[in-house]
Amino acid sequence: MDRPSDTARPSGIDRLSASDADGLLAEQLLRLTRRLHRIQKRHLEPIGITPAQSRLLRTVAHFGEPPRMADLAARLEVVPRAVTSLVDGLEASDRVRRVPDPSNRRVVRIELTDAGRATLRELRSARRAAAEDILAPLTVDQREVLGGLLSALVDRGPESGC
Repeated sequence: MDRPSDTARPSGIDRLSASDADGLLAEQLLRLTRRLHRIQKRHLEPIGITPAQSRLLRTVAHFGEPPRMADLAARLEVVPRAVTSLVDGLEASDRVRRVPDPSNRRVVRIELTDAGRATLRELRSARRAAAEDILAPLTVDQREVLGGLLSALVDRGPESGC
């Protein structure tokens, strides 16, 4: 008895209803996100920084002037207490420092140190290596298509109804 070729059989998604296919895609995206976090964490360990600290450091660097803690919390979409914990860890490793606001001494701003800027350079290399690990199975053309698809999802704008 001949078995139909793999190319003749419909894929798993073809056999699913649209809502089931969307559910499967959502699950695959969640699994990919978890995998990406594991790979990123592995690449950040030698630098001595967590993914959350990495994100905070990059966020501080993107402000034109040293941001306030509240600015960081808003940009990162976390509670201020989470920012305080991250800043404490980065300050202990001399990557950032708290400085008073020149116009309002009650306000504390977060400033990168030289060590923080050096860490940012290391982070760029670590992120490229992590991206290469995750994207290794894809061809250049597939990476381009994936980039376009991800842009369509990510750049969609603010979430409505949340």
